[in-house]
Amino acid sequence: MEAGGTAVANIQSLDPSASPLDYYGWELRRQREAHGLKQGQLGDIIFCTGSLIGQIETTKKVPTRDFSERVDAALGTDGLFSRLIGLVLRSQLPSWFQPFADMEAKAAYLSSYQAQVVYGLLQTEEYARTVLATGLPDDLDRLVAARMERQRILERERPPLCWVVLDEAVLHRPIGGPDVMRRQLAHLLRFTGHRWMHVQVLPNAAGQHSSLDGAYTVMRFDDDPDILYTEDLISGHMTANPDTIREASLRYARLQAAALSLDDSAVLIARVMEERYGDQFRPEERTVA
Repeated sequence: MEAGGTAVANIQSLDPSASPLDYYGWELRRQREAHGLKQGQLGDIIFCTGSLIGQIETTKKVPTRDFSERVDAALGTDGLFSRLIGLVLRSQLPSWFQPFADMEAKAAYLSSYQAQVVYGLLQTEEYARTVLATGLPDDLDRLVAARMERQRILERERPPLCWVVLDEAVLHRPIGGPDVMRRQLAHLLRFTGHRWMHVQVLPNAAGQHSSLDGAYTVMRFDDDPDILYTEDLISGHMTANPDTIREASLRYARLQAAALSLDDSAVLIARVMEERYGDQFRPEERTVA
């Protein structure tokens, strides 16, 4: 028993219909045994320990996308686990946040204003880890993996058109320290001239503005009503009320008018990165999609 007696007992009682994670563990064990492999043998093939295989089969650990791709290659499962991993990681999001993540993934157009932190789709992994750690989660790794999985919508052949307005305060708030912030701001600059993602900065000089009440995101769809998403201290809220959507859209238009242009925003981000976090952005590092 390579993963210990407890693991074997747990896998025997695993209900594959309980959750995507349970199904993944159940299917991994089924496919492994169908190939006549012990946990350690499969681990040797995909360069991990048999113990890790056992922990994933018993839902003690959440698999990664890299692990899933290696299992598919080793077992010849035609992308099964690579497809499952998206569902697994999405299920690791807080229950109140999952409806928004589902809608975000389906949206054709996203417009978001962020007053405190970088928008989740634009966060680096180390920045996201620092932000998520403030909530004192039981399993930080799961939340970070789920947030990074959200960003895969930007890798689609036709991703949603995203327009993000960041308050200038977001650039100055040293989340994770200077090194983390330098890399985060450099990541934002890589979207300069991007076809699908546009980042504007609302400068401090704008003073009072139409969205002092806080962050929000408006999602538009090809065949469904628009949705407004907001958060409070405890949870998130979505509404498709036409009057509310109209008001939010008007406020967002005013925000964009008060914000710096796309090019001037990039200049400000680069200046803050150089002056506040000690590194100068090099234009040749930009990647334009």
